[in-house]
Amino acid sequence: MWTNWLPWRLIIKNLAKKHGFIDPIQLVSTVNRMAQPSEVAAPVELLRLAAVLHARGLINSQVIQNNLDWIWPYWVQQQFDPNNRSFIPRAFSLTHINLTHRNWTAVGVPGIDSLPIVDPRGMVTPIYDGWSIDSWLVTEDGYRFLPSKAEKAKQTFEMLDNLSVMTDILDDKNYITSRVEVEDDKGGIVCKIKVTGSMQEKGYLVVSLRPFNPEGVSFIHEVSGISSGWLVNGKDKIFFENQYNRQQLSDYRNGDVANNLFDLSGESKKAKCDVGLCTAAALFEIEPGSEKQARIAVPLRKTGKKTHKVSQVKWADAVRVVPRLEIPDDKFKYLYDTSVRSLVLLSPGKVYAGPYTYKEFWFRDAVYAIFAMLAVNLHDRAKDIIGRFLKRQTPTGYFKSQDGEWDSNGQVLWIMKKFCELSGENPDKSWVKPVINALNWIIRKRTSHKNGGKCSGLFPAGFSAEHFGPNDYYYWDNFWGVAGLDAGSFLLDKLGREDLVEGYLKEKDSFLQSISESIRKVQKEQRISTIPSSPFRRMDSSAVGSLVASYPLQIYASQNKNIINTTDYLVKNDFLKGLFFHEIAHSGVNIYLSLEIAQVLLRSGDPGYFDIMEASADIASDTGQWPEAIHPWTRGGCMGDGQHLWASSEWIMMIRNCFVREEGNTLILCSGVPKYWIAGKNKLFFGPAATSFGNVSVNIDPEDGKVKVSFDADWHNKEPKVEIRMPDYNIVEINPGERSVQMDVR
Repeated sequence: MWTNWLPWRLIIKNLAKKHGFIDPIQLVSTVNRMAQPSEVAAPVELLRLAAVLHARGLINSQVIQNNLDWIWPYWVQQQFDPNNRSFIPRAFSLTHINLTHRNWTAVGVPGIDSLPIVDPRGMVTPIYDGWSIDSWLVTEDGYRFLPSKAEKAKQTFEMLDNLSVMTDILDDKNYITSRVEVEDDKGGIVCKIKVTGSMQEKGYLVVSLRPFNPEGVSFIHEVSGISSGWLVNGKDKIFFENQYNRQQLSDYRNGDVANNLFDLSGESKKAKCDVGLCTAAALFEIEPGSEKQARIAVPLRKTGKKTHKVSQVKWADAVRVVPRLEIPDDKFKYLYDTSVRSLVLLSPGKVYAGPYTYKEFWFRDAVYAIFAMLAVNLHDRAKDIIGRFLKRQTPTGYFKSQDGEWDSNGQVLWIMKKFCELSGENPDKSWVKPVINALNWIIRKRTSHKNGGKCSGLFPAGFSAEHFGPNDYYYWDNFWGVAGLDAGSFLLDKLGREDLVEGYLKEKDSFLQSISESIRKVQKEQRISTIPSSPFRRMDSSAVGSLVASYPLQIYASQNKNIINTTDYLVKNDFLKGLFFHEIAHSGVNIYLSLEIAQVLLRSGDPGYFDIMEASADIASDTGQWPEAIHPWTRGGCMGDGQHLWASSEWIMMIRNCFVREEGNTLILCSGVPKYWIAGKNKLFFGPAATSFGNVSVNIDPEDGKVKVSFDADWHNKEPKVEIRMPDYNIVEINPGERSVQMDVR
């Protein structure tokens, strides 16, 4: 590192001392001592993401609090209001960031990565990381009906011919409703916004151009009136499909256009602002007791081409093969349907962890998303994305999205195996060399077996899943390494390289033995019967990473004591309001980690899995989405993207595993179907769903107090062992060829 060069160290140290600053070299050194020595301190991509976020936060700190007479977005109205539970004091905060309501929902069409987002009060950000469009009701005598200040709103995610976000906001006399969607027509990709306003007195529906979005300020240096709309920053166009009565434009020096809507000096045609805070408004007159609609079209800048061979413009075609779910729980079904759409929407070739803040690629998020794709029969989409993975492999065999992530090779090999198992296809012959290279990378990456310490034979220290803490020898990475060696051996066997399989399986056994010995040493040293996140960590919420050995990897059996004890610890110490509260980094309720704990409980037969599912459903947004982390009191997003794909993927897997799941060589049916779903007369159905044994559909028919379970199957090969493990009923082992059984209460 350049800071190790002595002259630079002296220069920086002396400059800092001269100007009264702390020595940055000493500061970095102190921080690094809190982590285990690692070849990669932190990925450049994450540093860049954090730098952009805090740069905007610094701008926010200079703009927002000094202009609180502006109409700001919902998160600002909440977070800056001292009478609100979302209020955050700003005294020593260098940057002002959305930490309480990171909630938004994307719309779009399959295979296109233009993803407009809508905030909880209907504000639309059509272009990635750009400005927004908001709507209000006003009168000339000063009355203002502002959605961003409304206490309540009703929002829905409509999934008919297209994806639409509907927002309804009303009081005793007035209302605003909006519909936002994306259309792919001959003229290109367009974000369509329809806003309808109604007032009991004469007034105006205002459609306003805003220089900010759900993250904060987004500069508008120039806005010009053009035929039927506006030209923004000389490149983006906003068209009004019906005529407004008048327009008004403003710059930073003249204040928010909201405060100058009825300026008697006349309509302005152009605004320029060196600060980058232009605003604009189009006014649609409303007669008393009537309503007015504004129709807006924003052509979207494509950040990529149609990237999926299987993607269709029509949503009905994109999700046609997805298993049908019929249960007497409308909320659970709604979340399943919205999660499936999120899965398709956020995988337009690359897999994005979210539509905005996390519109980036990580193997970790992508692998969990592909697992869900495979489970709901989106096999062509999954195969296409896996093919793109191979292009990211370095000459050393490392699958790189961010440097220093030691879990990625195991994850890629594991999902390649899952593709073969769930689709019934053999691995592509072109996979031979990438698989061998990836396996050899895992073997080379392990540390020496000879030192006999707690990390002997493990991967070197790294930052792992990032939310576990400082760089360390995380078991998460190592369990993925074991899974990768197992999966790679499976793939090579299918690819006709049986000569290599035995050697790699021995490496897998050696790796797992190293992990087991490390855990035993740690348990003895700390006098615990759980698995912390690393050999050098005490038990804390980061131990959730060690549960990967149970779900989804199934390295350990469902009744493994270490896993059960670790799960019990987390439930007792790190649950808040029924969900997993991650203390490190997230400092919020995490849905995908909560659901992974639920999966471990489901595997072990613990009924607590369903409590977690219910709590997860309860905290979902009205549009069926979850942020990466959720504020326990505001119930709004406090970290990451406002629509997190990993969370949606885990919900899909949770629903699927309630009906069909694999446990080794056994297919288990109905183990997560709760009693109240079958208490009435409604029939339940799920399928056809992909399993490792073939496609399976499950029917549950409650009749006259009795329950009949039947299933249809199209096996890949021979029929597996099948068990029905419905809660509160006796376990039934299905005879070969049998397809239905009457359940007996336990």
